[in-house]
Formats: sequence, structure tokens, C-alpha cells
Amino acid sequence: MRAHVHESATRMHSEAAQAAQAVRDQLFSNAERMEALADRLRALRPPVVVTCARGSSDHAATFAKYLIETRLGVPTSSAAPSVSSLYDARTHLAGALCLAISQSGASPDLLASVRKAREAGARIVALVNAEHSPLEALADEFVPLTAGLETSVAATKSFIASLAAIIHLVACWSGDRTLSEALRKAPKHLEQAWNLDWSAALEPLSAASNLYVIGRGVGLGIAQEAALKLKETCGVHAEALSAAEVRHGPLALVKPGFPVLIFSQNDEARASIEILAQELTVRGAQVLIAGSRCPQALQLPTEPAHPVIEPMLLIQTFYRLANALSLARGLDPDHPPHLRKVTETV
Repeated sequence: MRAHVHESATRMHSEAAQAAQAVRDQLFSNAERMEALADRLRALRPPVVVTCARGSSDHAATFAKYLIETRLGVPTSSAAPSVSSLYDARTHLAGALCLAISQSGASPDLLASVRKAREAGARIVALVNAEHSPLEALADEFVPLTAGLETSVAATKSFIASLAAIIHLVACWSGDRTLSEALRKAPKHLEQAWNLDWSAALEPLSAASNLYVIGRGVGLGIAQEAALKLKETCGVHAEALSAAEVRHGPLALVKPGFPVLIFSQNDEARASIEILAQELTVRGAQVLIAGSRCPQALQLPTEPAHPVIEPMLLIQTFYRLANALSLARGLDPDHPPHLRKVTETV
């Protein structure tokens, strides 16, 4: 157990608070780069997109899957890096777009997967935060995330910067001016989201040992990211689920008092999420909900925005909660046990 530390004294808190400025800087510095990349992608017309990432970056890839498929209609699937790094297998990717996402750009299995995709004929677009990384050297197109140095093991601002870059890419590629305008306003929304108070969630989560984190559609990647942060910074066994999958088995574990954290953006997924939330409260679950309504649940305040922007705002507010929860449980969010910043999976 560590001595009492104010929540603002951690590096996780400091770095997460920088997300709005990181996105503001990124949008400015990448404006021409993204337009040019979008022109090339429209000319290329890739039949499929394959994402390649690990950890938080893979959760950003989940977000990319839903956004690319719903906005561009291009099938998007996550590559399993072990297919290349362990099995040395080759996939047929001629004409495909390989979207590689990484904070460090240095994990050996990620590099092996991207190298094989390139050899198989895919065009490589890399979203990377670290400068001059090995992944940047492999890419046909490089998009810097510009989140700056991130020293806390738990990725925060680099994850949000990844979401912003994905939205920027899809908005330009699809020619969606409404989404582009919404993204331009995102830094201000992120600042507002960071200042929202989710401290009411501390008491019900402080004693939790297991919980579900639920999202759907473009919000699923956010649920995955929140579950990871609860594991690594708070020592909570959290499982991320799509709202559409809860009834396919996981509902059997929900007993009275079982905690469930639900994220909802204001799109077509909201109605089904609200129905599920109500069902969970009837079963006695301790439901905490952000972005939607459920009379029997603990309502967490949110910053409204374009539905594609809202997941980014939800995770920004959540990061502040995760930092405070880690400290409340006597842990150090900057130094999770057994972890380090760059995970060199083979």
C-alpha cells in the first residue's frame, strides 16, 4: 500500500490532462498530410483494411473498424501478429490497406506483422506517437500522433490521440465535412470532459474485484480500453463486452451487487444499451452508466458532442476516474506491477 498521494500528483493524471492540447496540435500539424493521404486512398480503393496493433492501440483499432465500416463500407479486420511473428505465415493482402497503430512503434511482433503485410502487397499506413521508430521506417505513409512524451505505463493521451487520428483519416477519406467540423471542436470538448466529476463511482468501485465494462459500436473499443486500465492500474478483473453479447452467456454471472460500467454514445446503439442497462438493474446489478439514461443506475455526467466524438470524451473522463480509483485502492497508477512502457512481445 502506498502513502496517500493527491490524484493530480501522478504522471497518469498529468499526461491524460494533456490530451486536449495533443489533439489540437495533431489536427493542426497533420491537416495537409491527411488530405493528401485521403486522396491516395480514394485512388487506391483498398478492398479491405487490416489493422495491426497491441494493447490500447488495438482498442483504437476496434474503434477504427466500426468507423471505417460504417462510414466507408470497407471491411476491416484485426490481424493477429502471432501469425507472422510465431508461425511465419503469409496472408494474401495485395491491394489491402494495413493500418498499424502504436505508441512506441517498436514491438517486435507488430513489426513482423507489418513487414509481412508489406511483402504481401499491402499499403502500410502507420499511426505512431514515438518519433523515428522502426514502424515509421516500414510504412508507406506515416501519421505522427504528436502526443508527446508519455512516461506513465498506462497509455492515456496517446490513446486519445490515436482515436483523433483515426477520425481525422476517416473524415478526410469519406469527405464527411460534418465529422471534420466536429473533430475541429473536439479539443474544447476534451477539456470539458476532463473536468467532469465521476467521483460518485469511487465508492461502488473501490471494493470491486470483478466487473463488466460494456459498450457497443464505435463505443466498444472504449469499453475495451477502460477494462484494460481497470486491470493494470486498479487491480480489478474487468471484462469488456459488447452490449449485444451480454445475453450470450455473460449474463449468468450477474448477481445482486455485481458492478457494471456502461458507456453509450448518442447513436443507433443507445436504445439497445438502455434496454440492457434496465435489465441489469432488475437483476440487482450495480450499474454505473455514462452517456445514456437508466433510472435505477448511477448516472455519470458526460460532455455531449457528435456521436463519433463522444467515445473519445467518455474515455477522457474515465482516465481521471481510473487514476483516482487506483490511488483509493492503495496502488500506483504510474507503475502497475509486472508491466513496463514498451512491451516487446515476440
